[in-house]
Amino acid sequence: MSGQQTRAPALETPSGKSAETENFPVGSRLIAKHLRPHVALFYAFARAIDDIADNPDLDAADKIARLDAFGAAVRGEEKGAGLETAQRMHDSLVASHVPVQHCLDLISAFKQDAVKSRYEHWEELIDYCDRSAAPVGRYLLDLHGEDRAHWDISNALCNSLQIINHMQDCADDYRQMDRIYLPQNWMREIGAVDEDLGKAHATPALRRVLDRCVSGCETLNETARDLPVVLKNKRLALESGVIVQIARRLTHELSHRDPLAQRVKLRKPRLMMTGASGIFKALLGVR
Repeated sequence: MSGQQTRAPALETPSGKSAETENFPVGSRLIAKHLRPHVALFYAFARAIDDIADNPDLDAADKIARLDAFGAAVRGEEKGAGLETAQRMHDSLVASHVPVQHCLDLISAFKQDAVKSRYEHWEELIDYCDRSAAPVGRYLLDLHGEDRAHWDISNALCNSLQIINHMQDCADDYRQMDRIYLPQNWMREIGAVDEDLGKAHATPALRRVLDRCVSGCETLNETARDLPVVLKNKRLALESGVIVQIARRLTHELSHRDPLAQRVKLRKPRLMMTGASGIFKALLGVR
C-alpha cells in the first residue's frame, strides 16, 4: 500500500473498554518505568483492533479492510489519518527492537473474529487463542529480552486468561454478536444448545460444558505456574506471578459461580490479596 495514501480519520471504533476493565494488570508499576510506555502502546493497539472486530455495526468486509490498514501501518507500509495508533506502535517496535509479528498475529485473530462465530473443538479454540491472546505474553517476553524457550509457558497463561474471559462473557458474546467460543463438539456431546447461552441461568448441560472449559484452564494454569520462576527479569517475574494467581483464582470462581447469572470477577480486596500472593510466591521463587 502507498505510504502517501490518506484515509478517513474514523477507522477506530472505541468501545469504551480500557486497561482498568481487564482481568490482568496492564503495564503496572511492577514493569520497569522505561518499558511502561511501550506496553501502553501495545495495549492501545490491541484494544483498537479488538474493538473493530467486536463492533456490531460494521460488516465483515469493513472490519477486515480496517484491520488490513492497521496491519500495513504497523509494518510501516502505510500512513494516514485514522492510523495513528498503528503508526505509534510501529515506532515503538522499531525503538524497542521487538518484531512486528506479535501485532500481526493479533490482527490475524481479529480478522477471524469478523468471519467466524463458532469453534468446533478445544484445539481449534487454542489455535485462536494462540493468535488472540498469546502474542501479548510473547511481546512482553521479547520486550524484556527473555528466552523464547519460555514462550510455551507464557502461551499457557495467556490462553487460560482468554478462555476465562470467554466464559465470563459467554452470554454477552452470544446475545450481542452471536459468537460462541465454547467447543461445539462438547456442547453436542453433553446436550447443550446455543440457545442455552441466552437464558438467565446456565442449564445443567451448559454447566457441564463450562466445567470442561474450567478443567482445560486448570491444566493451562498448572503449566503457567512455572513462568515467574524461569524469567530472568525480576520485575516481569513479579508481574507474571500476579497474573498467574489471578488466572488461578478466576478459574476457581468460574467453577463455583454462574457467568450467565452474574459477572464473575474479583472484587478489589480479593484482587489485592491474590496479587500479593503472586508477588510473594515470585519473590520466593516457588510455583
